Amino acid sequence: MQICIFEDEKFSDFYPLTLSRPVYELTVGVRTIKEKITAELNDADIVLHCRRYLQALTSDNNPDVPVNKITGDECIFINGRIASANNMNELISKLNSDDIVFKNTDTVILAKLSGGNLAKLKEELPEQITAESFDGITTLETEAKCYNYLWEMITANGKELINDIGLLRKTGYFTTHFDDFTGVNFINPDDIVIRKNVTIKPGVVIDASNGPVLIDDNAFIYPNAVIEGPAYIGKSVKIKSGATIYENVSIGSVCKIGGEVEDTIILPYSNKQHAGFIGHAYLGSWVNLGADTNCSDLKNNYSTIKVTLNGKTIDTDLQFLGLIMGDHSKTAINTMFNTGTIVGFSCNIFGAGFPDKYIPSFSWGGAEGLTTYDLQKSIQTAKAVFGRRDKEFTSEDEKLFETIFNLTKDERNG
Repeated sequence: MQICIFEDEKFSDFYPLTLSRPVYELTVGVRTIKEKITAELNDADIVLHCRRYLQALTSDNNPDVPVNKITGDECIFINGRIASANNMNELISKLNSDDIVFKNTDTVILAKLSGGNLAKLKEELPEQITAESFDGITTLETEAKCYNYLWEMITANGKELINDIGLLRKTGYFTTHFDDFTGVNFINPDDIVIRKNVTIKPGVVIDASNGPVLIDDNAFIYPNAVIEGPAYIGKSVKIKSGATIYENVSIGSVCKIGGEVEDTIILPYSNKQHAGFIGHAYLGSWVNLGADTNCSDLKNNYSTIKVTLNGKTIDTDLQFLGLIMGDHSKTAINTMFNTGTIVGFSCNIFGAGFPDKYIPSFSWGGAEGLTTYDLQKSIQTAKAVFGRRDKEFTSEDEKLFETIFNLTKDERNG
């Protein structure tokens, strides 16, 4: 039986990060949602479903997994923004030969289709698999939940770090002998996991008093950095001298991080090398924050933080929320962001003062005004950045830039 991890109509509530990836490719904790699901399913026959313009990129990133191609006579559908793999297993254990849909209010969490019901869905696989896709199928309510917005992932990150690191340790994650490091202060070392070829310089403090710390292969921690758990330092990450990594931080592979970081998820190949504070934030890939870039994550009156997303104002009900920034966006030195600021895909932000709290994709400028970042110039910059990491900027990457530029054109002209 195939298992399809699908996108529904809520993908846009995770903009700008899901402009350039399916929702299940978002990280929370150590792993992406897709990785959490597939780890629980062992050797299951997985198929991925996504929007058409992301199909080629998703196939390139998952070469052994069919994309938008369901075969066979039975299929289990799992929502790609599911918040707990344990809930998924509980629902799967309840399946029998009958077709069924498990929903939480209007959200399909998991479903099983077979025979004619599956054939009907496969005949013209929709770009978003919604509740309407399962009309006429027996439906049961479940307490299992999905993430609804990126800030829910930020809030859940500490718990997910603890869960993921605990599970990875059970799979035999390699732990270096602490005697290999001179002049490093390990606090609660039983909850510190250090993978292969890690360098940790003297004066570093790694404190797992409040949660585990996982430092992955080939990471390099410069002198006098402080890392507090729960935290994940990804493969080939560089933590610069004097950096302070507070609790609930996930840093993806090949990032360079300095200054203060707290309650933040940073996807691979992004840089925040210098002084400045980022907190309660979510940064995409290929982001670069100039020296002394700061975000506020708490309002002076301590009220809940509102954000602008998809043309609507949303009260997050959170007292802490900083910056959400899409892939390929950059800031100049001394850039400042207000609480709950969302910056789109491939923006270049600079200048004095606080820019708007919502900055459309392909924006150029800052508080004094925004213009459109020329598409070809943005592509040239991305090619240069890829080259610095020995990565090829492919024709599919270029098509993605063009598609996102056109998808977001009305925001810039509105």
